[in-house]
Amino acid sequence: MTTQNLLVELFVEELPPKALQKLGDAFATVLGDQLKALGLATAASVVTPFASPRRLAAHVTAVADKAADKAVQQKLMPVTVGLDKDGNATPALLKKLQALGADVSNPAAAVAALKRAQDGKAEALFYDSVVPGATLQAGLQQALHEAIAKLPIPKVMSYQLETDCELPGWTSVNFVRPAHGLVALHGSTVVPVKALGLTAGNSTTGHRFEAAVSPVVLQDADSYAATLKKDGAVIASFAERKAEIARQLAAAAAKVGNGARPIEDEALLDEVTALVERPNVVTCSFETEFLDVPQECLILTMKANQKYFPLLDAAGKLTNKFLVVSNISPEDTSFVTGGNERVVRPRLADAKFFFDQDRKKTLASRVEGLGKVVYHNKLGTQGERVERVRAIAKAIASQLGDAQLVQDADLAAQLAKTDLVTDMVGEFPELQGIMGGYYALNDGLGETVANAIEDHYKPRFAGDTLPRNTAGVVVALADKLETLVGMFGIGNLPTGDRDPFALRRHALGVIRMLVEKDLPLDLSALLAGAVPAFGDKITDATAALADFIYDRLAGSLREQGYRAQEVDAVLALRPQRLALVEKQLAAVRAFAALPESPALAAANKRVGNILKKAEVEGVVDAHVNPDLLQEKAEQDLYAALQRFVPEANTQFDAGDYTASLQTLAVLRAPVDAFFDDVMVNAEQLDLRLNRQGLLKTLHEAMNRVADLSRLAA
Repeated sequence: MTTQNLLVELFVEELPPKALQKLGDAFATVLGDQLKALGLATAASVVTPFASPRRLAAHVTAVADKAADKAVQQKLMPVTVGLDKDGNATPALLKKLQALGADVSNPAAAVAALKRAQDGKAEALFYDSVVPGATLQAGLQQALHEAIAKLPIPKVMSYQLETDCELPGWTSVNFVRPAHGLVALHGSTVVPVKALGLTAGNSTTGHRFEAAVSPVVLQDADSYAATLKKDGAVIASFAERKAEIARQLAAAAAKVGNGARPIEDEALLDEVTALVERPNVVTCSFETEFLDVPQECLILTMKANQKYFPLLDAAGKLTNKFLVVSNISPEDTSFVTGGNERVVRPRLADAKFFFDQDRKKTLASRVEGLGKVVYHNKLGTQGERVERVRAIAKAIASQLGDAQLVQDADLAAQLAKTDLVTDMVGEFPELQGIMGGYYALNDGLGETVANAIEDHYKPRFAGDTLPRNTAGVVVALADKLETLVGMFGIGNLPTGDRDPFALRRHALGVIRMLVEKDLPLDLSALLAGAVPAFGDKITDATAALADFIYDRLAGSLREQGYRAQEVDAVLALRPQRLALVEKQLAAVRAFAALPESPALAAANKRVGNILKKAEVEGVVDAHVNPDLLQEKAEQDLYAALQRFVPEANTQFDAGDYTASLQTLAVLRAPVDAFFDDVMVNAEQLDLRLNRQGLLKTLHEAMNRVADLSRLAA
């Protein structure tokens, strides 16, 4: 058995660029995993993926030409079934052995070769055999089939096999794109596997225009990347091609000078990497008059429509230069530059036209048009939605600020959606909010209202910034609460991976604003306050919505590194001021580190169970009659509560949750003594109720910061 490196390449027509990297990684990973599973490669074998616009390939080190034979022991049947009373083979056993390829010409010898071992309660017969290892051709054929079958293909197409000449149109293949070539080299030896109507060889096709030779003949597996680069003008590695594009972009920007830098966009860089086989970056420009248009519009049209990299100056402002990643490298690049400049000019002109036309009408004049835009068939139009957001925003603003804030928030809420009916947002929906801010400034509404309009969608995604001013926070909160309360109110909830109205993202946005802006707002009051704005269009589902938000909060806190027990303990109390939750978590963590913590948590759990049972019979009042305290242990516990609880409550009210819990930690000894020496459920009713009241007082005092019973093991 000898090992050599293996190279497999599938040459196809242009692959979908946004899926290319995923396709390349999946092809190489599955191929390598299958070879390892078959014993043709080892765990130490290195799998290297290659992916260009017209090829998927994998290089695997240390692949054997044949897998090692494998000893296999197979259970046949119970001894009582396989052997008769004299120990001879039964017909059932002989038939089984024959099916496995064993020699049964001498039944006695065949039985003697079997092993007997206990299998559960019964003794069974086992057959030892050696399974020949897979040959490379057979194993690679299987691995290649699996690699192709498991590709995460976004959309399959069907095409006729090129070799199907006798019965044209009768045989077709389903694959992501038509395949035209297959390479399989083990060292320098061709492995004649087949796939998609192709038989493997040792040659491939290089760059469509710039290959030095065609076909490109590969001498061995290890020379694949170098030969393809030299003779085929193709950088086969996705990662290497991406790094080369990034290098060229930086170099081209440096030549422009004045601190110019290409816009950072990882998704665009990946997409462009998937569009070219040998990148060549050229610098282009457009007329400076287009810079009067908001730069977000120009950047978006250049990135989305043309896959260009706009250049920003040192201050982050758009320049009239942009970079193009070309797939050809002519000596004279002027026609490449000129062609791209001619292509981009109409796009920029369209953006300028939309901007100029939109500014001829004020945002206020567009409010009426929102009444003609359907938001949801059960919730009415965007116009109706705007009125709900205004009502919610005014209620929030009145809690957070003065009359000026109420006025600013109301105006911003009224105009926030009006850019939806502008030409620019109609062409580029991604600019909603952003264009509203520009048009508000054009209307002379001032930065406060303009920024609030632009920011009211924030945070749009994880890690996004929050609104810049309080008016923006108010409108963003109102907008998200309107969506959440409305969708829950009509039963339109997320299911599994489906969340068409982004309710999870909206909930996290509400949480982030309440926490990071330290807003003095109670969650339940916020949710309940939004319901009246809907009239009779919805049912009140705020209880389910609150559960949903606390669930999102719990997940977010766990992602930040808080332990599940700590999170459960704090959120079990349904804290209303979400901005205080992290302080409560810090207090719980400090309390959990105290030596008294395990005993008090366990006692707290025991107290909770006692009170639950007692409350089945009636309400337990947190009231204690000192005259009914007969046992020393209950007197000591009462005295400790009288001494330390007021101090702990003062600390709690001052927001020092850590000190409050640490003050209560001294109750461990009297609590332990109480449970050792006192029978809570005394037969005498007044004693029983008094002791339950004592425990109720203890329970309420201990659980103001968190439900400490959740910390019990």
